[in-house]
Amino acid sequence: MCSHQPPCLTPEGARRHSAVVVTAHPEQGWSLLCDGTLVFDDTGELLPDGRVVDPHRVPGPPVVAV
Repeated sequence: MCSHQPPCLTPEGARRHSAVVVTAHPEQGWSLLCDGTLVFDDTGELLPDGRVVDPHRVPGPPVVAV
């Protein structure tokens, strides 16, 4: 699916997040990468082979009410 040079790494690689966004739908909360991976705003992913990567957000600083 990746047509630019040099081609992106495969979705199985550790650096799969370096793939280029082909289609973005921020209003729906997802983007399609050139390696066929769907990435979601909640940091979850759907790999081209159907495997699911659970969201992996890093917790932010605690909110302190004043």
